[in-house]
Amino acid sequence: MALKPVVTLVGRPNVGKSTLFNRLTRSRSALVADFSGLTRDRHYGEGRVGDIPFIVVDTGGFEPVAKTGILHHMAKQTEQAIAESDVVVFLVDARAGLNAHDREIANLLRKLAQTVIVCVNKAEGMSHTSAVAEFFDLGLGQPHAISASHGDGVALLVEAALASFREPASESTEPLGDDENFEPADESEHRIKLAIVGRPNVGKSTLINTFVGENRVIAFDMPGTTRDAIEIEFERDGRLYTLIDTAGLRRRGKVFEAVEKFSVIKTLQAIEACNVVLLMVDAQQEISDQDAHIAGFVVESGRALVVAINKWDNISREQRERIEREYERKLRFLSFAKLHHISALRGQGVNAVLRSVKSAHAAAFSKLSTPKLTRTLEDAVAQQQPPRRGIFRPKMRYAHQGGQNPPLIIIHGNALDSVSDPYKRYLESKFRDVFELAGTPLRIQFKSSFNPYVDG
Repeated sequence: MALKPVVTLVGRPNVGKSTLFNRLTRSRSALVADFSGLTRDRHYGEGRVGDIPFIVVDTGGFEPVAKTGILHHMAKQTEQAIAESDVVVFLVDARAGLNAHDREIANLLRKLAQTVIVCVNKAEGMSHTSAVAEFFDLGLGQPHAISASHGDGVALLVEAALASFREPASESTEPLGDDENFEPADESEHRIKLAIVGRPNVGKSTLINTFVGENRVIAFDMPGTTRDAIEIEFERDGRLYTLIDTAGLRRRGKVFEAVEKFSVIKTLQAIEACNVVLLMVDAQQEISDQDAHIAGFVVESGRALVVAINKWDNISREQRERIEREYERKLRFLSFAKLHHISALRGQGVNAVLRSVKSAHAAAFSKLSTPKLTRTLEDAVAQQQPPRRGIFRPKMRYAHQGGQNPPLIIIHGNALDSVSDPYKRYLESKFRDVFELAGTPLRIQFKSSFNPYVDG
């Protein structure tokens, strides 16, 4: 199968690149707002316009002359995306007109070997001739007038961009997945979706770059650098991963900007959509209530969890002892999760983190046999019977698995509504030890037998 062509969207800030990205991917995965410089990292998606499959890349506002600060890092991300692309779509603003910033970008793009197409966005309500007239001065060929928000002219733009990639009709185009003998693969063999979460500036983007071995996302010493949930695919030791870099989560009272509120929503969605969550904590700061809130949301979502305390190499022995005491006191409910002390910048301990991620994923998708579950239940009851509730003592008969990610164990019996929370935690501990379910929450559900003569 031929490689999909890569189409990269570039342009100065706020010309509509993310809006066009969402239009091309038929999604809302890129944050869009009337706010300059919203997108910072490069964002990949599957193009779904026309009959040729392609990959589209959204980039931040391009500032090629920036030499320092966050704008310089954004420009580096854009340059890397351009280098990886087959076609560059240069977006300009029909309503703002041609300016010096557009000319600087055009001068850079003229030196490229890739195909460059000028796209004149926000041309709704304007005649085609008047919208594109002044942009011929860029010297990059015929401009294409579109409206990314309304979809006008987008299909023609894609057709022009991918004209050289159209394959002969004689090649087989049979759809995949229609084989009658097809059987779904075991979930444990699928790509692991790993969401990296934590407070701002704890080192999430730095760890991602260490994993993939390149500056894939912007890691900058400024809280709130990452705004969107960026998905990155990579392979390690024959296992496929999708890393999700998320925006840092602050206390609700400190979230004022509408953009940041959307970033928080994207982070929470990423937690619910992933298989495993890596919670990062900054060793140079105290473990706050916000860390506990983030961890609590992960546990409530039922996601497998690994905890990493970052920047461990930059603190003293006394500070290490203090942070470990705080962890034990504030995050005691994460006792099921593996804890690692790492340095994302230096790469210390990151391989052990990935091993724990793999084992947590395997535990989350474990298949628990009914006979072994029932035997474990019987042994636990024989060792410690459930306490009486009035004149009744709960009687547990058998157990079976009711779901995965997280593992759900359903216990059947009589008078199970009166099982206390401490005894439930006791059972969870027994099942976790026997089945080696480290790294994943465990759910237990009780179902009491129905007596049809009770009300008769």
